[in-house]
Amino acid sequence: GGQRAASGGGRRPTMSSQGGGARGVPTPGPWVCRRLAQGAFCVFVVAGVVLLASLPGQTATVGSGREPELRATLASARSSLPRGDRIYLGNGCFWGRQYDFTQVEQGELKRSVVTATVGYAGGTQSGPHGLVCYYHASKETEYERLGHAEVVELRLAQDGQQARAEFRAFLRTYFKQFRPTSRGMQRLDPQDAGPGYRNLVGIPGGMSSPLMDIVREENVRGMELVEGKGNTLNPSTGAASEDDQVNRVYVMDTAAFPFHRAEQYHQFHTGLGHSFPEDYTHRLKEKQIQGGLIDPTGCPEHRHLL
Repeated sequence: GGQRAASGGGRRPTMSSQGGGARGVPTPGPWVCRRLAQGAFCVFVVAGVVLLASLPGQTATVGSGREPELRATLASARSSLPRGDRIYLGNGCFWGRQYDFTQVEQGELKRSVVTATVGYAGGTQSGPHGLVCYYHASKETEYERLGHAEVVELRLAQDGQQARAEFRAFLRTYFKQFRPTSRGMQRLDPQDAGPGYRNLVGIPGGMSSPLMDIVREENVRGMELVEGKGNTLNPSTGAASEDDQVNRVYVMDTAAFPFHRAEQYHQFHTGLGHSFPEDYTHRLKEKQIQGGLIDPTGCPEHRHLL
């Protein structure tokens, strides 16, 4: 997210997600908490699943008995999620794109639970233990080295007609995130360039998807739509097989090129050069954590943002 040498990048000190958790990373116990200024931050295990919760304004301790309440919060959030297909959309830094799609979900679609989640997709590989991480992890798990780009995943309704209407709303916003130039349609944040920021639309079936007609209809400026075959980097030159191109969108098959959720600190992040409201960066993020929707991935997290 953002320029690697600026607020989103650099090589700041890191630490592993508290308690490890996902994908085989060991957890130190069934209930691990530490105090934050705004409350408590906990990792706990329910039925063998590692979960993360932020308890605003309270101090949770080992054996505090809050597991049933948190399980109820998780169940409520997940039961409200749309049960249809998952898609992903990418064009530049995913921080701003997540905010845009959250606005669509909460505004136009009037959803009570937000599904917009940042992550990585479009590559052909993953690292050890299936990890795909930002630049603060080992080189074997760095998303751009593995061919991936920054994207936002969204969920559609199970009902076919409703799903198409929702997808159209997301695509209408997506194509508004470009501006015309002499070379074609350019992203709103062109300073983030390279294959890790290339334009992607991920849908079930790719170019053969029943949703593809909506992609073409909402592509009102005639951007080049290209079948994505998965980006790989030349081991000798580092050149990308699917590079970042102005006026080009790679259409990916989500079954062949799945989504990898990004680290928790990237979720509901503030913007580049401007701040998003605290209702988004703090309160909504805390709600998603409590709902178990942005659990730890096993990738390193920023110490100062935990």
